[in-house]
Formats: sequence, structure tokens, C-alpha cells
Amino acid sequence: MSRILRTEPLTAAAFAPFGDVLAAAGAPDRLINQGLCGRWHDRARLDFGRDTDPPGRAGISIFRAEPRALPYRLEMVERHPEGSQAFIPMHQHPFLVVVAPDTGGTPGTPRAFLTDGAQAINFHRGAWHGVLTPLAAPGLFAVIDRIGATPNLEEHWFDAPFQVRA
Repeated sequence: MSRILRTEPLTAAAFAPFGDVLAAAGAPDRLINQGLCGRWHDRARLDFGRDTDPPGRAGISIFRAEPRALPYRLEMVERHPEGSQAFIPMHQHPFLVVVAPDTGGTPGTPRAFLTDGAQAINFHRGAWHGVLTPLAAPGLFAVIDRIGATPNLEEHWFDAPFQVRA
């Protein structure tokens, strides 16, 4: 039996417990490059586990994920206990973002967000989240996350799946 999750628009306030929304919304914090470039400054709390042993470092990877469709069957979430993970789309298509609060080491009830096609996200260290879920091709993303010698992935499979609907 599937449980139903309804998507909601991705906003900085709603997403704050799980991470950061990266968007060039509103006026830039400052103008640079002779006034020809707006800079929205320091928009994500990046964390690469410099306090872990051994410490991690920042890395930029490119991911290409197969597009999915709504309704979407959510069976599993994951988290990265040793570092944050940012997904920056290399396209202008909305994508699905699923997160869940931590409840004593396991994920609580998930929430599903839809980006507006001009937003990126950064999951904070340890935030439960769904897998990369583009809704259109090409599904191409730049990913900034921890590179290190120790494992940085935990998965949780739900007893009963959720169905994510618009």
C-alpha cells in the first residue's frame, strides 16, 4: 500500500531544516565586474567534514540522472553523515526534491518539493533526502560534495513506499 505525498513549491523557509535553496532571486547582494555582474553572496552552508578523521575535501562532480515522472514511487532515502551535498542543475527544468526529518537516527515523514527550474539545492550534512530526481532530460547536474577516504552514505528503505504526486 502506497502512502501519498503531495509536492509543494521549494522555498528557502520550508527547506531550511534540511538545507539551502540556491537562487538568484531578488536584488543581488552586490555588483561586481565593473557593475555588470550581480553576486548573490554565500548562499549555502557547505560542509566537507574537515572535523572528521580523516578530513574530507570539496569536490565537484557531474551527474546525469535518468528523468522520472510524477507520480513517483519513493521507496528509499539516504543521507551523508560526513558532508553536505549540493545539486546544481545544468538545465532549466524543474526537479523533484524529497527530504525527511531525522527521528532518532531514522527518517520521519518525508516532504516533497518541486524546484522552479532556476533553483539549486544544498543538503546539510546528515539530512535525509531522496535520490537525484530530474523530471525532464537531460538530467545533468553539477554536484558539490565531500570527497574522502571514509564512507559517506547511509540508506533507509521504507517498509511501505510513498507515492509522490503534484
